[in-house]
Amino acid sequence: MKNMLFAVVFGLASYAQGQNGQETSDSLTLPYAAIPDAPKEYSAGTVASRVVDGLGFRYYWATEGLEQKDLQYKPNEEARSTEQTLDHILQLTSVLRNAVEGKVNAGESPSMTFQEKRAATLENIEVASAILRMSSDDQMADYKLVFARKDGGTTEFPFWNMLNGPLADAIWHVGQVVSFRRSSGNPFNSKVSVLNGRLRK
Repeated sequence: MKNMLFAVVFGLASYAQGQNGQETSDSLTLPYAAIPDAPKEYSAGTVASRVVDGLGFRYYWATEGLEQKDLQYKPNEEARSTEQTLDHILQLTSVLRNAVEGKVNAGESPSMTFQEKRAATLENIEVASAILRMSSDDQMADYKLVFARKDGGTTEFPFWNMLNGPLADAIWHVGQVVSFRRSSGNPFNSKVSVLNGRLRK
């Protein structure tokens, strides 16, 4: 496991150095302005990793250039605001990362600025994708969603539930952010190609 973690950290550092044109307003360099190169082989881990990368690319551009008016927008009084939706996506990506790192979800939610939430969400996605990409089928079977209970125990689900639960849910909510920002007058960049994982020229 230590060798895998070293490889993940080294791989992420190399990937970050190779990314260009990702400067945000707070001068942080963030992943997923473009989708990473596809794995050369199909496996349970590489397929799961690629789906996670698709989430990362969509999230990057759904949140790029959001302003305070966008963050505060909500379609009606009963709905979540855009920022509350982003809080939920951060929680979902934390569940994903915790599953592949073997950690329990304890429900902590520290206070963060929008830029900090954005960076933390993209980091969760990038780390989870890198671990999945290098995972064997046996390791995939070991990844569990583990939630702490109030009685001190835990509730566990297999990784299958990650696919149809938190991961699919996060993609769903990114679509909401895109819809909300259009309604608040700051539409999604029309040059984004989710098929190719790049900006159109």
